[in-house]
Amino acid sequence: MTTFSELGLSKDALIAVEKLDYTEATPVQQKAIPEILAGADVIAAANTGTGKTAAFLLPTISKLEKVKRGRRAPRILVITPTRELAQQIAFSSYKICRACKQYTTVIYGGAPYNKQICELREGTDVLIATPGRLVDLMDRRAVNLSKIEVLILDEADRMLDMGFLPDITKIIDAIPEKRQTLLFSATIDESITNNLGSLLVDPKIIQIAQKGETAKDVEQYIIPVANKEKPELLKSLLDEKGHDKVVVFARTKARAEDVCKMLKDADFNAISIHSDKSQRERKDALNAFRKGHCGIIVATDVLARGIDVPLVDYVVNYDLPDMPEDYIHRIGRTGRAGERGFAVSFASPNSTKVLASIEALLNKTIPTMTLETYDIDERLLKRSKSNKAQARSNERARKHRNSKYDYTGWGDLRRGAKKLKDMNAQEREAAEKQKTKRAKKASQAKRKGHTDDEELLTKGDTRRGSNRPGMKSSALRNPKKGSGKSGRNASMRGSHKKNSNAGNKQDGRGERGSGKRSGNYKGAQQGGAGDRHKGRRGAARMK
Repeated sequence: MTTFSELGLSKDALIAVEKLDYTEATPVQQKAIPEILAGADVIAAANTGTGKTAAFLLPTISKLEKVKRGRRAPRILVITPTRELAQQIAFSSYKICRACKQYTTVIYGGAPYNKQICELREGTDVLIATPGRLVDLMDRRAVNLSKIEVLILDEADRMLDMGFLPDITKIIDAIPEKRQTLLFSATIDESITNNLGSLLVDPKIIQIAQKGETAKDVEQYIIPVANKEKPELLKSLLDEKGHDKVVVFARTKARAEDVCKMLKDADFNAISIHSDKSQRERKDALNAFRKGHCGIIVATDVLARGIDVPLVDYVVNYDLPDMPEDYIHRIGRTGRAGERGFAVSFASPNSTKVLASIEALLNKTIPTMTLETYDIDERLLKRSKSNKAQARSNERARKHRNSKYDYTGWGDLRRGAKKLKDMNAQEREAAEKQKTKRAKKASQAKRKGHTDDEELLTKGDTRRGSNRPGMKSSALRNPKKGSGKSGRNASMRGSHKKNSNAGNKQDGRGERGSGKRSGNYKGAQQGGAGDRHKGRRGAARMK
């Protein structure tokens, strides 16, 4: 194993290594530190808990020149997506900077502006920031980025997922083009290379972890369970496996609060942490968990990368995450820095698709854990997978993919016609002619149907009870004449309302209501009222 003294760090940096209780360099540290000390741009991918923070802080601070104290602009900029990650990086940076006689400032959202602005005005060497708060301070002209020598993007994939690309672009435009750029991430995919690859010049690629690879020291299990049985299962798991240092992940903030309340009601020492909590509450929760004052912490996916607590016994996925990649970061909270740990996921029947995606990413099947104090029904997941409707749908899809049959005329298959791939040339030609003939016949029948409808309107009698062909109703012969009844019937059969009212106007018969609606406006005036009977009387006087 390689020691830190063999990597070319300065004496002050080696003193910091002793204070951090580091003994041997991890693989990502062994490969990244020499490249960074040489001044090269680096893209590094490694699992969580493998020492990425020290891999970029130790060499950058080690080679940073000491300058005179006073108001000075930062020369190292570290950008990270969440407040918890910023605090975690700052915790290590404080120790390294103290040994190397440098100064660290951390800024993040949810904290007062004035204190952070005062620290920046007093001067700093290493600036650790979240993108949103840094852009706010740039707009206020409270931070000077013109002296940046090293730019570090930590958890770059997470920042892109959270939509920080516009903020990162604005920050990069404000710093010098001549700089060293370091990009650290859990995985390296196309989104990173396409969006951020242009920021680096001839970068050195260090890939310790492949996509879907988890920490080797973390054992993974699933427990099939119905949704309504999850609370009882969680209590049984904590009683049997211990509840001193446990991280429980829930899908939503409300879900995390419900789980925390349930555990407290069952006399477990639990606390929740999510984005709705204030900065003070989140900090107090993490400190209580680190110091052992609280044995169980219930968190959401937003904080899956921000909880760095040593010696976590195991992780519980109370709800499976929506994204398979988040599963890897969740279980990475345990088994850190060579310690052993395990992760247990509660798999309900409605989460089989998510479980399948996770297993596909890991390229392995996650085994089932059994408990002595809880009866596990493994048929829950099997029953869901063998659902009859789903099986039929899968079978139809399989046949469709394997068949060369043209499903435009799929009804032929049900009537006993052969599939095209099973026909010879003569049979195939006959089938095509038959298909064309049927389509032509259907088209002719459709056109004939429209013609028959028109003939019925022009030749047939539209009056009720009349079947005499060739006779037209009075309303069709002359829409302006005829009885009100025929006018109403013509209107009911599709004639315009105006025709019906015109017929009613001739004989003075108004519809229910005032005479104004039926064309009897003058008759209503003669009668002195809009009443139906008075309207008729007035119309009779006119006649």
